[in-house]
Amino acid sequence: MKHERVLVLDFGGQYNQLIARRVREQGVYCDLLPFDMSIEKIKEYAPIGIIFTGGPNSVYEAGAPDVPAEIFSLGIPVLGICYGCQLIAHKLGGKVTHADTREYGKSEIEYKASALFDGVTKNNICWMSHTDYVSEVPAGFAVSATTKTCPAAAFENAERKIYGIQFHTEVHHTLEGEKILRNFLYGVCKAKGDWTMANFVDEQVSALKNKLAGKKVLCAMSGGVDSAVAATLVHRAAGDNLTCVFVDHGLLRKGEAEEVVSVFRDKLGMNLIKADARELFLSKLKGVSEPEKKRKIIGEEFIKVFEKEAKKIGAVDFLVQGTIYPDVIESGKGASAVIKSHHNVGGLPSVVDFKEIVEPLRDLFKDEVRKVGTELGLPDSVVQRQPFPGPGLAIRIMGEVTEEKLQTLRDADYIMREEIAKAGLDREIWQYFAVITSTNTVGVMGDARTYEPVIALRAVTSVDAMTADWARIPYDVLERISSRIINEVPHANRIVYDITSKPPATIEWE
Repeated sequence: MKHERVLVLDFGGQYNQLIARRVREQGVYCDLLPFDMSIEKIKEYAPIGIIFTGGPNSVYEAGAPDVPAEIFSLGIPVLGICYGCQLIAHKLGGKVTHADTREYGKSEIEYKASALFDGVTKNNICWMSHTDYVSEVPAGFAVSATTKTCPAAAFENAERKIYGIQFHTEVHHTLEGEKILRNFLYGVCKAKGDWTMANFVDEQVSALKNKLAGKKVLCAMSGGVDSAVAATLVHRAAGDNLTCVFVDHGLLRKGEAEEVVSVFRDKLGMNLIKADARELFLSKLKGVSEPEKKRKIIGEEFIKVFEKEAKKIGAVDFLVQGTIYPDVIESGKGASAVIKSHHNVGGLPSVVDFKEIVEPLRDLFKDEVRKVGTELGLPDSVVQRQPFPGPGLAIRIMGEVTEEKLQTLRDADYIMREEIAKAGLDREIWQYFAVITSTNTVGVMGDARTYEPVIALRAVTSVDAMTADWARIPYDVLERISSRIINEVPHANRIVYDITSKPPATIEWE
């Protein structure tokens, strides 16, 4: 089935992935692609609508991102957001002006009659993030929204189906922003809404059955959401021809290794090989404190263990990877900047004899992957598992990794996760975990002096982990977590809470 598609042209703004996610949440498939796509490529893509994203540039800068004027003559509806809005005005004869001060944050906005704002409250709140603004709209366009500082917060030519909005409809700070986007997709572009995860599962399983019929398939199972969902999807198509190798390096959270075996081998009936390498990894990490060295050791040893197990299976036709859409975007497409190269199974292709890589989730965002997992019947404990670093607990222990510290951290982390879930905050907080610091402090327990490492708690809210804010966990919840850790976990005498956002900090401590 060929889905109707919207093309989101990427001009480098901070919310661009969020725009694409918001479109898909409305049941319409879209791709986030470089702004410099040729007209021929755009025609080949055959979108029902085009969205220009925001970006950091000024339309008047030398070398500023641009589009050919012909894009406005294709008869395809266009929506420009922030920089995209200014670009529409600039290209079609309007005027863009540099403001004396940057407008950033919530603004009161008044909407006028427009297909874009159908059913939206007239006097409302939007989210602005810009320095330049449209001071004169192009001939033939009408202003459809204003704020106190922005005379053309939105403008349009309804006949040509070209719309510009200076504010960010994709962020939750813009009230009824989803309704505005939906109006563009369904009211202007006439979308039918044929993008659902149920359809995706059916189509992928059918395609994979044809591709993998009679072939031997191998998957590295980490226990994370992406590899779990990818393996389950492929198992639907390949059955016993799929073999999953799960390397237990002893650095997982409490109960996770056991759950991987229970869910995928015992409940789903997958061919799952569990390689117990806990002692090996701990011995290799002995005396190592530097975080990057820890990462390198763990990555190299993981590959060695996986290679050893893979050789027992012999040559395979396909290697399954849990690559998802943000990995593809960040690795660079066309003229897009390469943010970071993603090799989802860290170096495995070079050590495994296979013919082709299968990436069944490469077109999905993380929230879509979770929905696919639910469609496939995976338990919430797997589907909703929060992001977890490849090196595991080794980089949540400052300094040398020991069995004693691992046990302390597993228990403390488990208590935190349990109490967050009991408080009903597990779906609101993006990531939450405990860290053993390298700082020891004096405590008094049972009238005796103790001297133990400080345990730090970290919890953040985020959309995509590129930026994050520290979570405002209620004091009573923090108190229960702290009290339980102190009373139930050996070698714990002081708990602190990290209230640093990203930036300047990173989410993980190492």
